[in-house]
Amino acid sequence: MNAFQPAVTGAGEPPLTLKIVVAGGCGAGKTTLVGTVSETRPLRTEAPASGPRTRPAGTTVAMDYGRITLKNGLALCLFGAPAQDRFSFLGDDLARGALGAVVLADPRRLPDCLPAVDHFEDREIPHVVAVNCFGGVRGHHGEDAAEALGLGSRTPVLLCDVRDRAAVKGVLVSLVEHAGRRHAARLRTAVG
Repeated sequence: MNAFQPAVTGAGEPPLTLKIVVAGGCGAGKTTLVGTVSETRPLRTEAPASGPRTRPAGTTVAMDYGRITLKNGLALCLFGAPAQDRFSFLGDDLARGALGAVVLADPRRLPDCLPAVDHFEDREIPHVVAVNCFGGVRGHHGEDAAEALGLGSRTPVLLCDVRDRAAVKGVLVSLVEHAGRRHAARLRTAVG
């Protein structure tokens, strides 16, 4: 089976493949998220990090890529976006044609995800913010993160550990549902 073509559904219908962008600040866990759920060996493009931060040691320079089939032939192609400013020109290309985006936030550096949030809001791309509660970082609530980031109720804020496959799948399902509601509302407005 080709890694870029999900299997035909049980009913013999072609699968539905949706594009999802994974964005956020440096070291928030984008590469880990893609690798945690990908059914195929994830594509990673890393180079030594530049700038004042020494963590992470490597940084994504083009994109990460992975794919997951949720159910009944619904496949999500995940494109992890680079966070460093020197690669920001890739943002629009990766977002083109995306159903939506997961914006990862490191709870120790919540404001680092705001450029990605602004990017998707400016382009009216549905997105959720996922606070990566990794490495024993606890005590956060979605409402606290939403308030700290100045997000309104239009942007769902979820908690997850990107190393946990079930947690990441939950975030992806929440994004697909959120994007579906947003697209349906736009359609009603356009028709109505």
